[in-house]
Amino acid sequence: MEGRKNVGWGFLFLGLFMASGFFLGYMHDIAPQKEQWIAQYASGTHFEIRMAHAHGGLFGLINIAAGLALLALPIPSPRARWISWLALAGLLMPIGILLHALFGVPPALVLIGGAAMVVATLWLGWEALSLHQAARS
Repeated sequence: MEGRKNVGWGFLFLGLFMASGFFLGYMHDIAPQKEQWIAQYASGTHFEIRMAHAHGGLFGLINIAAGLALLALPIPSPRARWISWLALAGLLMPIGILLHALFGVPPALVLIGGAAMVVATLWLGWEALSLHQAARS
């Protein structure tokens, strides 16, 4: 039943990081210091929170897609479990971006999460193509 956690956490991250868009909208349009916020568009906290918002939503969607693929495809359980956990570990990237932006935490989680998501995505693609080729043989 690999993939169920990916779907669940993917939707949670998608919703949470979509909601962070309300904060970004408030800071851009309503907040008393909006001019300062807008001036930092390409740098600083503003930029990093936008990066977390974008990557959180994207990585949530990737987890949903990976989870649904793992539930549907006959990938052997040990490999499916690794792919699932790597995709979930990828969610550390947007968390790491936020922690770095808000609290100055070193970006190790960003790198670990990003690498885990790339490996999970490539591995799942390879498994899907291998199943297709095996079915033709």
